Amino acid sequence: MKRTAALVGATGGAGTTRLCLETAAVLSHVGRDVAILDAAFATQGLARHVPGRIDTDITALLTDEDDLADALLEHPVPTPGRLSLCPAYAPFERLARAKTATAAEAFERLVERTADEFDHVLIDAPPVAANQAVAAVHAADTVTLVAPASRLGADAVQGMRGRLADLGTDADTVLANRANGEHPLEDAVPIPTSDETAVEDVPASAPELDASFSPAIVAAVETVFDVSLDVEFPEERFLDIDPEEYLPDDYLPESLRS
Repeated sequence: MKRTAALVGATGGAGTTRLCLETAAVLSHVGRDVAILDAAFATQGLARHVPGRIDTDITALLTDEDDLADALLEHPVPTPGRLSLCPAYAPFERLARAKTATAAEAFERLVERTADEFDHVLIDAPPVAANQAVAAVHAADTVTLVAPASRLGADAVQGMRGRLADLGTDADTVLANRANGEHPLEDAVPIPTSDETAVEDVPASAPELDASFSPAIVAAVETVFDVSLDVEFPEERFLDIDPEEYLPDDYLPESLRS
């Protein structure tokens, strides 16, 4: 079983942070303790999922050797397992110091330290172009590329594979995000669009699994971490079914016809 995984955006805006949260939510749903480390210093997107004040962030751990416990913030959604976030939230000066080669070595040690305390560690990584992203792919047991399910995403995956090859590694898995039909990302795990009405900072897979979206996340988790999860999905209720999908128009009353 692989315990640490770097989810790397093949391109900007691929949805890596969101899939890190969904992956962690599924794992914590089955009772596993999971931490997400933020390597996307430029966007600091993980910080938007943390309620309240952030006093110690991941860049402080990398530059000032602060205590890991001070930087781990619990996600408010209730799950059987622990779901902790270690976001980047820092002024530019400290962000710059956190991108140095010395800080990258500290990042690799941080991954090891976090793995000692959690069942699984996810790294939210941007496209590989800075030291902390290089450290992320070297420190993790497995590397997963996240790309939009489009021609742009397929081209980005090809380019990122080339960059990883330059670093002496490769991607083990590709997640095709927002795959709502046919797409050009061959052999990728398809992830459909989640419910657009869901609250943005709450995972769709927590505290309860979503019958239409969570199965794809479970498939991704099992592929990324090489595990088998015993998960029961909720059945769709009859009232959730749209009758127009199953009945001809001339069968429906006038009020339900489109």
